[in-house]
Amino acid sequence: MITRKSQREIDMMKAAGRILARCHQEIAKRIKPGVTTAEIDAYVEQFLAEHGAKPEQKGYNGYEFATCASINDEICHGFPRDEKLVEGDIVTIDMVVNLNGGLADSAWTYCVGEPDEKTQKLLDVTRTSLYKGIEQALPGNRIGDIGYAIQQYAEGEGYSVVREFTGHGIGPTIHEDPQIPHFGLPGKGSRLKEGMVITIEPMINEGVWQSKMDDNGWTARTADGERSAQYEHTLVITKDGAMILTDQNHMED
Repeated sequence: MITRKSQREIDMMKAAGRILARCHQEIAKRIKPGVTTAEIDAYVEQFLAEHGAKPEQKGYNGYEFATCASINDEICHGFPRDEKLVEGDIVTIDMVVNLNGGLADSAWTYCVGEPDEKTQKLLDVTRTSLYKGIEQALPGNRIGDIGYAIQQYAEGEGYSVVREFTGHGIGPTIHEDPQIPHFGLPGKGSRLKEGMVITIEPMINEGVWQSKMDDNGWTARTADGERSAQYEHTLVITKDGAMILTDQNHMED
């Protein structure tokens, strides 16, 4: 069932989104060669606690960490670990913040050290794919309009779009209806309505779109070993378009 959120619920999620955005800004300062994703995970848990929030995905279906940390060919749900990041790695940090019952979800891909041209293009195209999708998050549009915009752009740039993992509705639980695929046909799928809160989170691969699952039952990686990047925002459908709750550039005090 697709629900539309009250203004009170949206305000709670907006507050969680501000904390999440600030946390990502701090992570960006800490991603460098020699750092481990286990250290980043511990930092996130400490940061959230200091701001009266908690990592919602810790304990979700038995997941043990505050973040997902996916390196290079890992698409999503990578486990934080003690392996040191090295120059040229890319790592996606994904988290869900719970602040007094309001949830926000955002992933960001970081380059370790200075990106080369190939890496920079992957990150740029993936981030632009996210915003291409957000542009279609308008009342009256359909879910397929979001996926179509992302797919057309990313594939036009020579990349592939992961099919198996999608965006979703959110709040008061992590995953709610509707699913938001990052591929599809315009004019298809459920109609977007004011008050819906969703995530858009394209995972864009350098090679094929297919994935394979690690033995841990969580981590998905590219089938061909090529790299994958991801950017994600939580947003509200408003009469004026999408209001991004996890925007790192425009945070209200």
